[in-house]
Amino acid sequence: MTLVRPLDWIGKLRHLLQVLAFTLAVATLQYAFMPEKPYGPPVVYSVLIGLITWAVIDLGRELIPSAAETGWPHGFAGVALVATGITAGYVAGTTLADTLCAHYFHFYPPGSAATGTDQRTSILITVLAGLAGTFYFYTVNKSAYLERKMGEARMHASEARLKLLETQLEPHMLFNTLANLRVLIATDPERAQHMLDRMIGYLRATLAASRSTLHPLSLEFERLQDYLELMAVRMGPRLAYTLDLPPALHDVAVPPLLLQPLVENAIRHGLEPQVEGGHITVAAATELRDGTPWLLLQVSDTGAGLQPPTASPAAPGRHFGLAQVRERLATLHGPAGTLEMRAIQPHGTCASIVFPLQAPAA
Repeated sequence: MTLVRPLDWIGKLRHLLQVLAFTLAVATLQYAFMPEKPYGPPVVYSVLIGLITWAVIDLGRELIPSAAETGWPHGFAGVALVATGITAGYVAGTTLADTLCAHYFHFYPPGSAATGTDQRTSILITVLAGLAGTFYFYTVNKSAYLERKMGEARMHASEARLKLLETQLEPHMLFNTLANLRVLIATDPERAQHMLDRMIGYLRATLAASRSTLHPLSLEFERLQDYLELMAVRMGPRLAYTLDLPPALHDVAVPPLLLQPLVENAIRHGLEPQVEGGHITVAAATELRDGTPWLLLQVSDTGAGLQPPTASPAAPGRHFGLAQVRERLATLHGPAGTLEMRAIQPHGTCASIVFPLQAPAA
């Protein structure tokens, strides 16, 4: 697999500065072992050889199909590029450094030639430094690629987990709705028929919606309105509701069916136990925490209120929706996403979801 990458000039500049620092370190190390010789020539030779070697390898690899894992040419092409870069760096760098040291910096008298020992030392240093620099940049590129792939894997795992939670939540909601419909069939067939028509329309709209892991908050409120209208067929005047979504938050991205379990919970355990029913309010707002905007979603009702801890054990599935909401928040936002339940005086319950404000949904 090949990787087509746009040329990153900022990255190239960063590599250039790193190579320059590396060549100065090599020259300093060479001078430390031979302090009797001047410091200037090793700097000139090291910088020129290193920069030319880097230019041939780092810019040359952009012209060759590169491995996606590392951004470097693979196989023989990679070995040939490194060998060519080191050879070109030594020949061109040495030639240019000879001219500069003799005719410009006047480190040597014109026409002087390096001894065989100096040439062998220079070749050895060039090869070792070239291989070390190549290995460093190869490792950095490969590590960056692996980090990107790990990030993608974590993102896909989170998306898969969210879809799993959603597929568990939808049948739960459908089961509760069918259970309500079954009760109504026995008591009021005409209203049951009306409720069935509403349910068919609601399911058609829900199943036709995007199956992505996120959707705009406005769609979440539309599905809530459909669901509350469906429940209003069964409960009649015992159910009243208010949906409050500021226009500025219409495009905020949220998981599908995030608020519906809270509305179901408010109806089932808050309004239905009361003869007179009650009112449900769903509201969205923002709040600042340490200068960062957070999204606040609240589902409040005027129902029976929170059950005390000593109450009878919950029926199967009683807390299923709340557990799913908490898991989905944890998957998307970690500890930053929270769901809190609190009592409202004189009676009622408020469920609050808070998490960092998201970018608009695609």
